[in-house]
Amino acid sequence: MDGRRRVHVVFVGQVQGVGFRWTAQATARDVGATGWVINERDGSVTMEVQGTDKQIAEFFGRFDQSYARYRIRYEIFDKYDIAVEPDETEFVVRFVSR
Repeated sequence: MDGRRRVHVVFVGQVQGVGFRWTAQATARDVGATGWVINERDGSVTMEVQGTDKQIAEFFGRFDQSYARYRIRYEIFDKYDIAVEPDETEFVVRFVSR
């Protein structure tokens, strides 16, 4: 679909309480990617990011660079491509009801 792809990612480690979702949102908006990010009850963070290969690569590069100077440890637990959401227009922070 018009050169876009969508990647589902689960992050684990120090990913809650460190601005992870807000950094993801700002980074996605900077590179023109869409999608969403949410804190999970188990302490992980789930994200779906959508854009061109270039936008997605730039997103992950900038996102990693944002945390490079901090002593925050996180890793990608799971990452795979899923179907594109054709009508999506922005990257949003979602919230889990507690």
